[in-house]
Amino acid sequence: MDHSLNAGAEDGRRTLDIPTIGLFALVTSTGLIGVPLFGYVHGYTRLDWALAGALYLISGLGITVGYHRMISHRSFRCPDWVKVAGSWATENSALKWSASHARHHARVDQEEDPYNATKGFWYSHCAWFFTKNPYRTERYAPWLREDRLVMWQHRWYVPFLLSGLALPFLVGYISNGWIGGVGCFMLAGAGRTFLVLNSTFCINSVCHLWGSQPYSRSNSSRDSWWVSLITLGEGYHNYHHTFPRDYRNGPQWYNVDPSKWLIYVLSKIGLAEGLVRCNPGGRAGIRPRHPMAGDFSDIAGESVAAANPRWQQKRS
Repeated sequence: MDHSLNAGAEDGRRTLDIPTIGLFALVTSTGLIGVPLFGYVHGYTRLDWALAGALYLISGLGITVGYHRMISHRSFRCPDWVKVAGSWATENSALKWSASHARHHARVDQEEDPYNATKGFWYSHCAWFFTKNPYRTERYAPWLREDRLVMWQHRWYVPFLLSGLALPFLVGYISNGWIGGVGCFMLAGAGRTFLVLNSTFCINSVCHLWGSQPYSRSNSSRDSWWVSLITLGEGYHNYHHTFPRDYRNGPQWYNVDPSKWLIYVLSKIGLAEGLVRCNPGGRAGIRPRHPMAGDFSDIAGESVAAANPRWQQKRS
C-alpha cells in the first residue's frame, strides 16, 4: 500500500487501488467468516476476549484522541506518544489520516471530500478508498510535515501496524501454544481490526446521512448517540463540524464521549494542557460553508500559521 501523500495532478481521474482493495477484502472476510468459524471450532479464551477489548480501546482512542483531536485539530497538547497510538487501528499513518481529515472538513459534501456522503452510504462508508485519490491532499494539512514525530511515524508506519497484529499472537502463544496464538490473533488482531475500522467508517457514512442537526445545517453532518457508543465519543458529528477545534465531540455532561473524558482526566493529572472549548450556544446557521484550501484557522487553529512561517507566507 502506498503510504506517501498523493501529489499528482488534480485531473479528477480515479484508478483502482488494488492493494488497498485486497487488504480490505482480507480483513473483511477474516472478520465476517474466519473469526466466527474459528470460534465455533476451537472457541476463544477469556484472555482472547480481554485482549481484544483492551486493544479495541487502545487503537480506537489512538484514533479519536491522537490522530483526530490532537493532531488534526490541535484541540489540546499532550505528550508525543499519544500521536502514534493510532498506528494499531490500521487506518494509515497520522500524516495521511490527518491530511485526509482536514480535506474532509475543508471540502465537506463536495467532490474533493474524500468520503463524500452525497454519493451514498457505501461510498462514504468504505468504497471511497477503493480508488486512488486524484487530489493533492498534502495542501490541506501543511503543518503536519513540520512535526518530526508525525513524519517519523509515517516512515515507520508498517512496522508499527504489524506490531499491533503480532502482539496478540505472541500473548496467545505464550499462554496456550500455537492454537492459543492463532485464536488470540483472530479475535484480538483481525477481528478487533475489522470492528475498529467499521466503527470509524460509521462516522463518515451514518453520521452524514442519519441523525439530528442541532447546531448547523450548513453541511450533511449529524449527531448520532449510538455511533458515539461504538466510536468512543465521535458520533456527535454535527457539533464537531460546527466547532471542529473543541476537544469535546459531545459538549453536554450527559453525552457519551469517552475520548473527552480521557483528555479531561489527562489534563487533571498534568499530562494534557491547552484544552480548547467552544460555546455550544452559538449556531453556524444554514448557509453553506466552503473555505478555501489553505484557510485552516477554524480546523486546526491560528497557532498553526504562527508556528509555520513558510505556510504563513504561502497564505499571504
